[in-house]
Amino acid sequence: MKLTTTAFHDGGVIPVELAFGRPDAKTHVALSANRNPDLAWTGAPAGTKSFAVLCVDPDVPSRGDDVNQEGRVVPASLPRVDFHHWVLVDLPASTASIARGEHADGVVPHGKPGPAAKHGARHGINDYTGWFAGDPSMAGDWYGYDGPCPPWNDAIAHRYVFTVYALDVPRLGVEGRFGGADALRAMAGHVLAQASVTGRYALNPSVRL
Repeated sequence: MKLTTTAFHDGGVIPVELAFGRPDAKTHVALSANRNPDLAWTGAPAGTKSFAVLCVDPDVPSRGDDVNQEGRVVPASLPRVDFHHWVLVDLPASTASIARGEHADGVVPHGKPGPAAKHGARHGINDYTGWFAGDPSMAGDWYGYDGPCPPWNDAIAHRYVFTVYALDVPRLGVEGRFGGADALRAMAGHVLAQASVTGRYALNPSVRL
């Protein structure tokens, strides 16, 4: 399989339009257009009955002590963990692309509704659900795509890995409110093929992209 996007080159910089947060000279970060990228895939194997799409940032700080704190920097040496930005399952086998902005266009406080998605697919919750859990103005179940917003004081650029999975089942074995880890566990043993494309993003002006 091969996965492509017109939004950025594999390994290149993700445009601000696709991000949750954009740089701001006064406040460090402001809300951005938060549109999902366009994706297109080819080469799905025979027997494919559905597709799933996940976006994960593997570079999220494992501790939040220094995150977005004035006068401090999140060190590059800090161990990193996964943060899921998009969990989409049950795309019909006839699907071969997703349009830019089709599943997300703007930041929705408390998160977009779900799990129902276009074309009979389902969205899982992304990890902004946990990030905003203690913020009354933003707390909720964040379904679908919400883009990059790495710490504005992180010493490294973050990677965002978009992966499409060709599955041998028409409906993934997850129900109700599920996240990226749940989807990956349910996909075990059902992945016929997969393909990825990676973009990079940073809000720290001192980080070179």
